[in-house]
Amino acid sequence: MNINSKDLIAAAESARLASYSPYSNFAVGAALLCADGTVYKGCNIENASFTPTCCAERVAIFKAVSEGRKDFVAIAVVGGKVGESERGACYPCGVCRQVLAEFCAPETPVFLGSSNGDVLTTSVGELLPYTFKLKVEEND
Repeated sequence: MNINSKDLIAAAESARLASYSPYSNFAVGAALLCADGTVYKGCNIENASFTPTCCAERVAIFKAVSEGRKDFVAIAVVGGKVGESERGACYPCGVCRQVLAEFCAPETPVFLGSSNGDVLTTSVGELLPYTFKLKVEEND
């Protein structure tokens, strides 16, 4: 599958617009690409007590998994302070890295977009080289 990182970054930017981040004022959007071309978008959703807050990457993954999808081929992430025009790459947090490792192959591309159009490309395995894994037998 040919992966267009610019289109996936644009979808993540679109998701970022729905961010609910009144406490941190740090809006994040993610776009998760499935093998058939379907894209699941997510944004960060904060809560006053912070613990129930959910990151954009996890929202996108959980939306897809809740609909029976686990065939992920790439994810794009963008984020930065609300109202600031200049943003660099926004890396997934540690919890999101572990969730990505649960559902994506280590070589799955992760595209990190910045406000100037640059895209940093890494992979799930590079973001979290030492994952916590339990052997799980799935019945197909």
